[in-house]
Amino acid sequence: MASKIEGQSQSAAPERAPMGTVIDTDIAARLDRLPWGRFHVLVIVALGITWVLDGLEVTLAGALVGALRKPPMSFSEFDVGLAASSYLVGAVMGALGFGWLTDRIGRKKLFFITLALYLAATAASGLSWDIWSFCVFRFLTGAGIGGEYTAINSTIQELVPARVRGWTDLVINGSFWIGAALGSFLSIAVLRPEWVDPTYGWRIAFFVGGGIGLVILLLRTWIPESPRWLATHGYTAEADRVVTGIEKRFTDEGITLPPVDENRRMKLRTRSHTPLSEVASAMLVTSRTQTFVGLALMIAQAFFYNALFFTYALVLERFYGVPGGHVGWYLLPFALGSFLGPLLLGRLFDTIGRRPMIAFTYGISALLLAGAGYLFKIDVFGPIGQTTTWMVVFFFASAAASSAYLTVAETFPLEIRALAIAAFYAIGTGIGGVSGPLLFGTLVETGSREWVFIGYLIGAALMAIASVVGWIWGTAAEGKSLEDVSKPLAAA
Repeated sequence: MASKIEGQSQSAAPERAPMGTVIDTDIAARLDRLPWGRFHVLVIVALGITWVLDGLEVTLAGALVGALRKPPMSFSEFDVGLAASSYLVGAVMGALGFGWLTDRIGRKKLFFITLALYLAATAASGLSWDIWSFCVFRFLTGAGIGGEYTAINSTIQELVPARVRGWTDLVINGSFWIGAALGSFLSIAVLRPEWVDPTYGWRIAFFVGGGIGLVILLLRTWIPESPRWLATHGYTAEADRVVTGIEKRFTDEGITLPPVDENRRMKLRTRSHTPLSEVASAMLVTSRTQTFVGLALMIAQAFFYNALFFTYALVLERFYGVPGGHVGWYLLPFALGSFLGPLLLGRLFDTIGRRPMIAFTYGISALLLAGAGYLFKIDVFGPIGQTTTWMVVFFFASAAASSAYLTVAETFPLEIRALAIAAFYAIGTGIGGVSGPLLFGTLVETGSREWVFIGYLIGAALMAIASVVGWIWGTAAEGKSLEDVSKPLAAA
């Protein structure tokens, strides 16, 4: 066992050290020295699937717009925007509530609770009978997904080696678009009247989403609690047991692990929780620069993404006459570009560095959005050409959006990491995500390309501002341990 309580022998260490006890641990050093292996792949699959679910949900809600606007639901364009905003409001509330609990009771308990809420609520969405019941179920679905973001982002950050943390985080967040592609195929299948009765097709789509969530619930049973969280909360023996088990996975495969750097041992004072006053002090005083950067990045990407993606089906139907049942085909290339961006650009965040890549991806996204918006305004392309331009825009924008979550997750101390992710997600989504779909829904409803173009320019301006902020005040966290990027509050 590599963690011990000061003043006691290792064999005398209790299952949980008394709060306030100083422990000497090398947990972080042992995790960061591990090579990339099958364990990390399994973690990504079991936990990163959250973003696939989110992509599936968002795409279904967007692609099913045509079906929801027909009897028996008969949604108006405003109703569509209201339902989208209900999902996002739920995500905000869920992130805050579950984020607070994640830092208190652990990562593992929360990612089971939030997934269970998601699968129940998304299945219930298929049983909706009017706009208000639909909005309630979408709110609860969003709450589950919002809670997932906090528990999963913090867990993955704390299990993945520092040298590949940037690429891993971007790819996982970018996997949202795998879900988007699945949602597109699913919507195409259930909206074909010759295959499925139009009255029930959209309901079946939501039932499928709930079924996928049930499968994922079973996959997560073997994922361990974050050893970093365990050590900080006094569970030193359990933390060592978890890390030893992870190390054994590598040695059983014949891999010789490098020695642990003893210079990276840390002394931590155990705590049961972090008071909100200390959280506020860390975010607004000690780490106020990181807070400013996180807000700029999150608000910009939330407005950009949610405004454009939630209303894309409306744009296709209103301005290009694309039937609701065909929208899924146009979302597929959109999703492809958005996944390839983080996949291909992600490694550059670990090599070239966080600051230059954040500035570049946000900046180029702003320029491309303004250009694509102008082409839309003057009606240069048909639906295929316009979708191609969005594919290029979101190749870069998706990497930029994913880097916002990476930045927030790694630049705040372990004790408040989940709550920090929740707070930034909530504020970013609350300001940019909720207002975006409502604004664009209203602009699209005018039928004016000029007004929609103004909305695109607003999104471009926010991305440009975030680019400058990231370049000047961003943190060069590439290749560094989480504890080196942001010292734990419990450090003794």
